[in-house]
Amino acid sequence: MAATADVRGGIPQRSDLMPEALGRLLPRVFVADWRDGRAALRLAGTALEAFLRRPLTGETISTFWRPASADLIAAALAQSVREARPVVVVGQAPGEPAGPVEMVIAPLRSRSGRPDQILGLFAPASALTATQASPVLLTARVAVAAGTAGRPVLSLAAVEGRRIA
Repeated sequence: MAATADVRGGIPQRSDLMPEALGRLLPRVFVADWRDGRAALRLAGTALEAFLRRPLTGETISTFWRPASADLIAAALAQSVREARPVVVVGQAPGEPAGPVEMVIAPLRSRSGRPDQILGLFAPASALTATQASPVLLTARVAVAAGTAGRPVLSLAAVEGRRIA
């Protein structure tokens, strides 16, 4: 995505995404609709659906994560859209020993120019290998933004003409 030269506001257009370019990563990829601070899955790769043992269309991204991870996941999604850059969420998949897992997310924009979708990828593939009969949930540990923000940070805020920040 970084190779797109005409990125407006740091966010590539959804139409610039070429699924065939993802190759063997495609089973671990998802696309979610971003509305009102929520990311509902539009498409989920076959490895993700097999991991949770059900179709995921319409469910939120937090579906993959333990409830205790919900705030961190919500903050990472919002940061990715707000700062127009990828965010990596590092966590653990249950097991003995617990295995590392990463979810990389990046915003996509529609023709209107507004960020309205999230592109995501889970890695490594071994983290999504279910070893139990029931679905397992991941535990998020930390979220880190990658690269340079595509939008300038807020430097001045005013309410009714009064500077507050």
